[in-house]
Amino acid sequence: MTKRESILALVIVTVLAAAGCQRSHERAPKVVLNEQMISVPELAVRLGLRLDEQNDAFVVLKDETNTVLIFTHPDGRFFVNGQPTGPVGRVKTIAGSIYVSETLATQIRPYLGLGRPVVPQTPTTPRGTHVAIDPGHGGRDPGTTSIYGTYEKDLNLTVAHKIVSDLQRRGLTVTMTRQRDRYPELESRADMANRCNVDLFVSIHADSAPNPDARGFTLYVAEAASSEALRAARAIAQAMATTGLDSRGVRRNNYRVLVQTRSPAVLIELGYLSNAQDCARLLNDAFQDRLAAAIASGIADYLR
Repeated sequence: MTKRESILALVIVTVLAAAGCQRSHERAPKVVLNEQMISVPELAVRLGLRLDEQNDAFVVLKDETNTVLIFTHPDGRFFVNGQPTGPVGRVKTIAGSIYVSETLATQIRPYLGLGRPVVPQTPTTPRGTHVAIDPGHGGRDPGTTSIYGTYEKDLNLTVAHKIVSDLQRRGLTVTMTRQRDRYPELESRADMANRCNVDLFVSIHADSAPNPDARGFTLYVAEAASSEALRAARAIAQAMATTGLDSRGVRRNNYRVLVQTRSPAVLIELGYLSNAQDCARLLNDAFQDRLAAAIASGIADYLR
């Protein structure tokens, strides 16, 4: 081997060794992450519970005494026997399986008991501060279509996220029935609110009519709605009136999400996507901010 060949071989060996070290360094975080995460079935085993239900929004673990509800979206919380107990923390979905931090078992275990936390180490959310926000339609159900060709489901979700952000800034706990373009069944929306024992359920929609002159927002409660549901609807309607939208008042209709939700429940029709004036406002980002702030203000006024 010539001197030049020897030098070239040495360079190649050095480069390969460095590359190998770099690849080893890049793989290290994955090993650490896997050691810190456990699958949902493993979490159930560690807690002595069974996996009762699992979808892309939440997981339910159960035994004869306890029900643990774990929301798997970012900033999700877990509930033990209907009580909001703490944040879920990191959640990963790998090959269709949900993984959570192994410390979640330690967080949940002290609260397993006869219907309520047995060791109040983590402060629970007091009554009057937990709201369910339900962006209507979604996924395979687009809702109505605006005069500009946009879908109601997208408007509902956008405004709902803005409402949630405002409520969270006010210190309220908020659960969303959907966070993206998917369709939860109507029964599952009400069931989610019931499992969380929320203080108020608010469903967000937009209206349409054959008459293009029909405009304004409407609030609905169930036919047999409680006085609390009526009070919530009136508080929200009063706040929404400050946006400049016409008010069509509070009406009654037995929409399934209103009938099947145990807490006070309100459905809001933000305005008419079939009306040029309402539609232009509802699709304007700045007006959406104003509208969401008004709805959040009405919700907060009711919960005071």
